[in-house]
This record gives sequence, structure tokens and C-alpha cells, in this order.
Amino acid sequence: MTQTFEPVWLGIDVGTQSVRCLAADRTGTPVSTGSHPLRGTRDDDRHEQDPHAWWSALAAASRETMAGVRGRLVRGVALCATSGTILLADRDGEPVSPGLMYDDARAGAEAQRVVDAGTALWQRLGYRPQASWALPKLLWLLAGTPRRDVRLLHQADYLTGRLVGRPTAVDSSHALKAGYDLDAERWPAGMFDELGIPPAVLPEVVRPGTPLGGIGREAAGETGIPDGTPVIAGMTDGCAALLGSGTFEAGSWNSVLGTTLVLKGVTPQRIHDPLGVVYSHRAPDGNWLPGGASSVGAGVLAAEFGGADLGELTAKAAARPHTTVSAYPLVSRGERFPFVASDAERITVGEPRDDIDTYAALLRGVAFAERLCFDYLDLLGAPADGPLSLTGGGARNRYWCQLRADTLGRPVTVPEDADPAAGMALLARAEGNPLADVAGDPPREVLDPDPAQAEVLTDGYLRLVAALHERGWLPAELTRHARERSTR
Repeated sequence: MTQTFEPVWLGIDVGTQSVRCLAADRTGTPVSTGSHPLRGTRDDDRHEQDPHAWWSALAAASRETMAGVRGRLVRGVALCATSGTILLADRDGEPVSPGLMYDDARAGAEAQRVVDAGTALWQRLGYRPQASWALPKLLWLLAGTPRRDVRLLHQADYLTGRLVGRPTAVDSSHALKAGYDLDAERWPAGMFDELGIPPAVLPEVVRPGTPLGGIGREAAGETGIPDGTPVIAGMTDGCAALLGSGTFEAGSWNSVLGTTLVLKGVTPQRIHDPLGVVYSHRAPDGNWLPGGASSVGAGVLAAEFGGADLGELTAKAAARPHTTVSAYPLVSRGERFPFVASDAERITVGEPRDDIDTYAALLRGVAFAERLCFDYLDLLGAPADGPLSLTGGGARNRYWCQLRADTLGRPVTVPEDADPAAGMALLARAEGNPLADVAGDPPREVLDPDPAQAEVLTDGYLRLVAALHERGWLPAELTRHARERSTR
């Protein structure tokens, strides 16, 4: 009897701490997964990784995944990467610089040059570039190299180039923080001339979902992905998580809790933010995807409790009632969203009694930061109260998810298996069709807020808001709005 295997599509998520590969069938059901760790170098504003390590980790994760595919036809592969992570490469795509990660903030002076050179553009697009964005970092890298045969590569197109075996275009989602004009769908030549960036440095840009080529023979040998498999232009990790969560309806939101916290939503119009902390990607269907990336997140747990049994700490924290003690748990110095403060650092409000209290304060702090993000989105006029899904590694902690629902005072959904890799598998599987038509309805759990927790958590939240404002980090307008919104 002949056995027929359904085809699969691969999604690859290149994160901060690991690369994950997922093979999913036409219903979105995972068939096989693989992962491989990544390491970087952090020192104050510096955060670098070795681009060759990205490729090695991708190849290892792909081989592990393909071992479980068992002869199924692979119809396509798409990948996402961290937003704003870039490098310089030669004309063959070989790196000539380290990879400057999404939160590397050494390009402060260059960021001001970018803002000044593109004032009209930034006003029209509704955001303001920051030191951690790709364009200021490109200027910083160019100033440090005597070579003139270099080109800008984002983490994504470096890796798709390795997969295809030649330099490829970058998707417009990853190109956004390098200054790509999503309205005109072109690089803003006048601004780049003023900044002294030659056109030859810039890659070609295509829309997410565009075929880039097929897996090359050398990459096929290293990754196990069959030679010729279509490689599809992807999106940034935050956008990929949004797709993986099944968030397609205007007014809905996805919150990704990984090393850091990333919020993305769906709106029919672009959200304009005078501070520039909220910026909008463009969805494949034409809607806008506003959101931002905070520097708080689960990464602080590894820094504070490395080697500890986090499951045991969670169980002990859950056995205690909530208090107003909290932290603003920055993973690295400086904050990017929901406010911009390069000198912001981790703070604790109140006095933890022991390690369990400290751990609980960090969990509450992330939930409070998330609430502050939604308060800021509401201040900007975004439809901030729509359906919300929680994804990322932090969403595997059910206690933390419930705490976030209680803090926000709204129901949250936790998809069974929705992560950036799943979003990229969906994008590859769509093959140009509307994503909502292809996605189906993946299993998910709904967590309703517990009204009994509202008073203590709101009290703790407002104390943290006051502490952030007193230190000069949180603008007065957002401080007032957070207080007013807490009484609604």
C-alpha cells in the first residue's frame, strides 16, 4: 500500500538567544521542529553577534527539523529576524563587520543626523528614528570602515542570501528601520544623498511574501532543505509573531514576550506618533501593523536568576498574594517603548522580602510595562482595547499570562503553538493568497481577568508610573493618561 505524505512549509525564527525552525502542514499543524542556541556580546550600549553563528545555528535547527519531516515535500521556507539588526558585507555577501543587534545603541550622534536630514519624511511616516535603528547604525558602521565595496545587509537578507547562494533582496518589513519609505516603496534618495550613503550600499527591497529564489545546492547540503525549495521574503520577528497568533482583524493586537517585549496590532490607517516610539509596518494585505519594541522582558529573569528553577519560583510566587512591589525590568540600559530614555535603568519600587518576592516583582513589572504600552497606544488614538493574544516564550508561563490579563483587566488568548516560526510557515504556505483564508483557526486558551486582583495591581502599576515619571523618563502627558485611564 502506497503511503501519501502531505507537503510541509518551513518557518524559521532567528531570535536573540536561538534559531528555531518549524515545519507545518497545510492546516498549520506542526510536523517537526528544531532549534539551536545563539550567543552575543553585551557591554553597555554595545550588543553584537557573529553573522557566521547565525548561519551555523540556522543550519543546525533546519537539519534537526528536516530529520522529522520524513520525506514530505517541502513547498517553501520563509524566515524572520530581529528588527534593526544589520551588518556590512562585501559584494558576495561575506560579512566585513559584526552583526549589530536590534538594541545596540552606540549610534546616538548618527541618529540625530538621520532625524535632521529626513525631517519631512519622518513627519509624513509618523515616527522618529532612534539610535538602535538600522539607519543610524549603518552610518556608524560606514564611518568605521575604509572599504568602499560594502553593502548593507539586514540579518534577514544575509541569511536568505546564504540559503539561495547569492545576494537576495530584503523584505520591506526588515528595511523599515533602515529608512525605507513604505508609502512610496523606495529608498528616499534625497535623504541618503545628504547623509552621504551611496546607492550601491543599499539592497533591493520587495514586499513580504515575494519569492526570492530557490535553496542553493551548498545550502541544501548544510541545512537538509531540498535543493530548489522556494525561499519567500519574510517579515520582522514581531510581525511574524502577529501572523502566527492569527491576528489579522483590524483593532486586534499581539504581545510577544521573549527576551524583550514587542507589541503589534492591526489598523486600517497608520498611527502617527510624535515621539517616534510607535512605528507601523505594512501587512501583506495592505493594513498597517503599528507597534513598538520595549527593552523589558523575560531576558531579565536569566540575568537575575540564571541557573535557578524558574518553574519552582513561579509556583512559589503563585502561592503568595500580589503586592504593590514591582520592578521596571530592563534587559539592558535604555528604553525604546513606551517611552524613550537612553539613561533608563532597572528600578525596583518597594522592598522585596526575599528571592520569591523579587521574582514576582519582575513578573509584575513586565505586566505593568505592557499596560503602559497600551496606555500610550490609547493616547495616540489607536484602537487599543481590541482582542489581544499573547505569544513568545513568556506565554508558556500560565501564571504570568493570568497576571498579565489581571493587570490589563481584559481577556487574553494564548494560542497553542503560535510563535514567529509558525507565522513564517504561514506566510510561506499562503503562496500569495490572503493570510486569513489560509490560517484556519488554531487551538487557543482564553484567560479572563480576575476582578479581585484589580485593586492591588492597579495600585502597584500607578506607583511604578510615578517612579518612572519622578526619574524624568516618563513624559508628563503619558503619566496623566495612565492615571486617567486607570479610573475608566
